[in-house]
Amino acid sequence: MADNHRKIGTLSVHPLSLGGNVFGWTADEKQSFAVLDAYAEAGGNFIDTADVYSAWAPGNEGGESETVIGNWLAARGNRDDIVVATKVGNGMPVHRGLAADAIKTGVEESLRRLRTDYIDLYYTHVDDTSQPVEDIIATLDGLVKEGKVREIAASNISADRLRRSLEFSDRSGLAKYVAIQPHYNLVSRDTYEGELADVAAAHGLAAVPYFALASGFLTGKYRPGTTVDSARSEGAAGHLESERGLKVLAALDEVAAAHDAEPATVALAWLAARPTVATPLASARTVEQLRPLLAFVDLELTEAELGRLTEASA
Repeated sequence: MADNHRKIGTLSVHPLSLGGNVFGWTADEKQSFAVLDAYAEAGGNFIDTADVYSAWAPGNEGGESETVIGNWLAARGNRDDIVVATKVGNGMPVHRGLAADAIKTGVEESLRRLRTDYIDLYYTHVDDTSQPVEDIIATLDGLVKEGKVREIAASNISADRLRRSLEFSDRSGLAKYVAIQPHYNLVSRDTYEGELADVAAAHGLAAVPYFALASGFLTGKYRPGTTVDSARSEGAAGHLESERGLKVLAALDEVAAAHDAEPATVALAWLAARPTVATPLASARTVEQLRPLLAFVDLELTEAELGRLTEASA
């Protein structure tokens, strides 16, 4: 099989980034291990988590996802084969924000939970506008120089702050963001397209979109008159109330039928074909949910099909 990996800075990653937000939340450790094993067996190597996952679950404090992934890496002995992305700066009570001390505390705690001595890709999870971009970059650069982080990236950041961060890195010769993780999918395009995507393209950043399946809406399981038992059902079902949502569903059904594929597979294939996108990010709490996500890697959409989806989502 040809090497279909994507480049994010110096990192070589599988076309699907596996989201770890469900680990320790809707998937317990045993279920999470099954998904992680299936992903790795399919050639997957790019796992995404955050220090705050899954603090929203009853009885959780945050860090549960990193702990599950760390336990899996230790149990399988495959740390060198896996590209681990995690994040700092969003809601962990003892290190909220992106002040230097918060970042330094956050990375140490993530390393401990992940049971590793380095993080491959370290994101600022939510920008902290109380901190100068120069200070944030300087702190992250220190982590790179110490060998605790290989590459740095940003999520949930304005185009202006991203641009200033990148320009400062260029001027100062410090570590530079190599990726951006935006909210981006077929029913949410203006959250990335435009100025933010333009800055990413100008600086050669790789995009790793989150909510790639719009909280499950783009799997096609949400239809008018149906009820879905899911922790995310309310947000996903809301897209049924928009004309765009219904148009996108119709286009997905049409293209999926032509390929005997599932709507989720088609939605990820469209996203992966967008400018700057390196790997869509999607999560699965069961092996059955993982299969259509992985399938997009082998799905080749025609220019006409991509255009049909793009038009429907406009």
